[in-house]
This record gives sequence, C-alpha cells and structure tokens, in this order.
Amino acid sequence: MGGVSDLPAALAVPLEDFCTHLRADLSRSTHTVDAYRTDLTELFTDLAAHGVTRLGDVGLADLRGWLARQRGAGMAPATLQRHWASVRVFFRWTRAEGLTATDPAAVLRSAKVPKRLPRTLGIDQARQILDDAVAAARTDETPGGARDAAILEVLYGSGIRVAELCGLDLDAVDRARGTLRVLGKGNKERTVPLGDPGMRALDAWLGRRGEWLTAVSGDAVFLGARGGRIDPRVVRRVVHQHLRTDAEAPDLGPHGLRHAMATHLLEGGADLRTVQEILGHESLATTQIYTHVSTERLRKAFNQAHPRA
Repeated sequence: MGGVSDLPAALAVPLEDFCTHLRADLSRSTHTVDAYRTDLTELFTDLAAHGVTRLGDVGLADLRGWLARQRGAGMAPATLQRHWASVRVFFRWTRAEGLTATDPAAVLRSAKVPKRLPRTLGIDQARQILDDAVAAARTDETPGGARDAAILEVLYGSGIRVAELCGLDLDAVDRARGTLRVLGKGNKERTVPLGDPGMRALDAWLGRRGEWLTAVSGDAVFLGARGGRIDPRVVRRVVHQHLRTDAEAPDLGPHGLRHAMATHLLEGGADLRTVQEILGHESLATTQIYTHVSTERLRKAFNQAHPRA
C-alpha cells in the first residue's frame, strides 16, 4: 500500500488538513492521528484504484464496496469497525467544513464485533508481581530497579494511562494528599489517588533519580537511562518483563494494569462513577465493561462453589 504522497492531490490535501484538525483543534495524540491517517490512506488508495479520485465523487456505494473488499480479504471485525469509525468521523468533518455537499458515510453500517471481556490479573497475582518488583529493586545497584518498581506501582495504583505516566512532572506529585495530577486525553487535567505502596515506590525512585539526571531531564518524574523523559515503549517493555515472571499471568501491557486496577476497585465495592472519574473516561459506558468482568468472575465462582448451581 502506498502512502499519502501517492494519492491524488484532491484526496491527499483534505486528508492532511483533517489530520491537522485532529492534532491542533482536538488535541488528539500522535498515535491517534497516525491511525486515522493510515485508515483513510487505505480507503483513498482503494477508491483511486477503482476510479474515484475526487472527494466529492465518493458515495455510499464506494464506501460499502471498500468495506466489503476488506471483509472478503479476511480483515478482523474489530479492524473493520475501526476503519468504519475513521470514515464516519472524516466525512462528518468534510461535510461540516463544506468540502463535500453531503456525508456519504452517515448511514454506513459498522461490522459486528463480538464482545470479549478484557483479560486481567487476579488480585493475588497483581500483589505478587508488584511485591517481587519492589524486592528486586532493593538488590539492583542501578536506579533501574527502583524506577521499574515505581512504574508498576503507579500504573496499577492509580490506573493512569502510559502517556499520562510518561508526562508526569515533579510538581504533579502531592505527597500530603497522596495524589497525582495528570494530563489526560484532550488535554483534560484530573487528580487521581495513589496509595501508600505506590507513593513509597515513587519516593524510592525519586531518591535515585539524580543518578540519571542530565541537562535534558527537565521536571520529568520518570527518566530513561540517558536522562531524558521516559519513552512509552520503555514503559511497555518494563511491564511485559515483570508480568512474565508469573507463568500464569496473561501477557498484558500497561493498559492491562489499568484494567486490573479498575476491576479490583469494583470488586472491592467502589461505585462505577468513582472508577469513571479515576480513569478519566468521558462516558460511563466505557467504564461499565469492568462490571462485566466482575460479574463474570462472580458467575464462575457461583458455578464452582454453589451446590445448586
């Protein structure tokens, strides 16, 4: 598949203008913008191959044909749904901007995606993995062990996203209140609690942060080995490495710790609105998936233990 530069100008220019809109007006992350660009480049490459080279010529039948060809090629329903969503958002924008007279995607139907519960850690699994990381940090002669233990404790303890963790600055840590101030999606700021184990691990890392401090460190809480603000890829590697120490734990990334934290909060009696606020979800429906996880665990326990199940 070619890139944006291989598209006809009548398609490439509005595509890049749309990406600028996502980044500048909606404050979408680089990852999100790249995903939209990739999806729409695939669409326009396909349409151009079928003779549609101008935005105003795109019709509902063209979009349905593109999705049908992807489905026929074996594309997963979840990927098809993401492509559908990208197309819907793009053409809603072109209509609002007057770039198209109509919105050809307004009645475009999405692919059916089977609902799957997210895999997650058990409470005992999470506790053991975190305890092991903290213990390993005590014997590590480098600051790396303390940093990694703090990463795990903060991700699980507060439920923040990877980008939010990487963006933490020193003045975002409020020890007196036991909270972190994070900048979430859409540049929305919120304050999240962090328990005592998380704060202790964070303090242990900050006590050694100076060993990696350089001129480029700035106020970043978490640093890479060369002193710069930590990269999300490093955070993901750290999480995967530590989760692999438990052979029975699912192979989750940082978002898996966020899932686990939310699930464990609900299982412990927290109300859904509180969990929504901690996670920074705009919609309560997004948070409700964790009630499904908890309900599924209750059902399994019931079936295994109840004499009349």
